[in-house]
Amino acid sequence: MSWIEALILGLVQGLTEFLPVSSSGHLIIGRELLGIEVKPEAETTFEVLVHCATVMSTIFVFRNEIWKLLQGFFKFQNNEETQYIFKICVSMIPILIVGLFFKEHVEALFAKPLLVGFALLVTAILLSLTHFVKFKQQKDISYLGAFIIGVSQAIAVIPGLSRSGATISTGLLLGNKKGDVAQFSFLMVLMPILGATFLDVIGGEFAPERSGIPIPAMITGFLAAFVSGLFACKVMIAIVKRSKLIYFAIYCAVVSVAVIMWQLVL
Repeated sequence: MSWIEALILGLVQGLTEFLPVSSSGHLIIGRELLGIEVKPEAETTFEVLVHCATVMSTIFVFRNEIWKLLQGFFKFQNNEETQYIFKICVSMIPILIVGLFFKEHVEALFAKPLLVGFALLVTAILLSLTHFVKFKQQKDISYLGAFIIGVSQAIAVIPGLSRSGATISTGLLLGNKKGDVAQFSFLMVLMPILGATFLDVIGGEFAPERSGIPIPAMITGFLAAFVSGLFACKVMIAIVKRSKLIYFAIYCAVVSVAVIMWQLVL
């Protein structure tokens, strides 16, 4: 993988991580279109790298909210901030189970572009539901709601099934407020991605001789994903508040049909 290819894929990751169109799916499509051939392990390593970059952009965008949560949590009281962090922890249980017991199965999915096409269609359906189905709004995200949103995040490890699209759609269908769902969706992914990055670092997965990806390409991909992620995160928050997800449903449906036809013709 050259630094130019890493730049393009990093931009794709940053722009699509927060938009409900599946960053993993678009990375696979981009890799196929560019004709990039890497080892299966390298695919996962690069994705963890650029996901880490978008997590950094999330931390930057929500730095004030995160600082407030940490201040409240370290008062060691059963306050609103502590409850919120506990709900984040509950939401991480499903993805933790997937990471511990199904990692190899998940990695195998990244070599199947046709799967991306069908998963994008599921994403389109989920986003459409938030436009046509309306539920009574709840005051706050409950513990049960946090777990259900976490389940949707775990299922969204399938490339083409948007993580943000799945979690935000689930939260909205549960009746949670738009702004609350967007923030919760972006914050709940912080620890799983940082944890996966840490494991790859101590496991030596980022070493060029092991991943097959040169250091300049890794740095370029990381920076591209971070900068574009800053832009996309702020845009997505505004989009969710204005209930404009139906346009992304149309986009995912169109891309889904295109990918399926492309793969069947090939």
